[in-house]
Amino acid sequence: MERWRKAMSKLVVPSRHPDETGNVVRVTPESAGWEYVGFEVYALHTGQTLRKETGEQEVCIVLLQGRATVSSKHCKWDDIGQRMNVFEKTPPYAVYIPDHDVYEIEAVTDVQCAICAAPGKGNHEARLIAPDDVGVEIRGAGNIERRIHNILPEQQPADSLLVVEVFTPDGHWSSYPPHKHDRENLPHESYLEETYYHKVHPVGGFVVQRVYTDDRSLDETMVVNDGDVVLVPKGYHPVSVPPGYEGYYLNVMAGPVRTWKFHNDPDHAWIMETFQK
Repeated sequence: MERWRKAMSKLVVPSRHPDETGNVVRVTPESAGWEYVGFEVYALHTGQTLRKETGEQEVCIVLLQGRATVSSKHCKWDDIGQRMNVFEKTPPYAVYIPDHDVYEIEAVTDVQCAICAAPGKGNHEARLIAPDDVGVEIRGAGNIERRIHNILPEQQPADSLLVVEVFTPDGHWSSYPPHKHDRENLPHESYLEETYYHKVHPVGGFVVQRVYTDDRSLDETMVVNDGDVVLVPKGYHPVSVPPGYEGYYLNVMAGPVRTWKFHNDPDHAWIMETFQK
């Protein structure tokens, strides 16, 4: 297993057993070799507490599963969280914390939480993002249909972060047709770094993700396991879920301009016309 892990793509950051703080996976701008996006997942036992300063970054805490009390310098939200497993497919509780603040997460039950981070500018106050605040939509049709939870879309206040979670049924594709957002070419395309945090049900399954550029200077197809993070520094990045399994991923995006403008791979853009409702 260790030998296999060392042979993995540099775009895959595998999860591991929790360390003393509960951390199971970590991506920083330095480790990813980019500028904007940071991402962590913590698995906390009942009663365990995580406390961190945000520094120069704004943070969106997403309660993946379990319940917790979350506080900032000036606010506190007691016993939030409703789903015990992401595959319940109910919208999550999340909390936005600005830069130059502090957050504390106290696990009311065993809890898994994602810490999504990007540069902050001090423009917004800490706030709760309740399930009713999360926009739910069904995107695509046929075998590219998937369920979207818009946790922190560009229509909601933040300085840099865009956060969304996606549920892909068995045998379906998502982030499809392949699209990219790696150029500052507004209003047609925005530059956004992106992480994919994958969960698979049942746990023994896998998903497949490809990341590739037009000139194929980057072209990798990866087998991704439950709990792995895929880095998307550039290029197209479709996901495929094998029959018999369900896929979930939490996306974090950030760049110099907080807007999601993407460009479909012209070789495959025609597929959208096939699925027009």
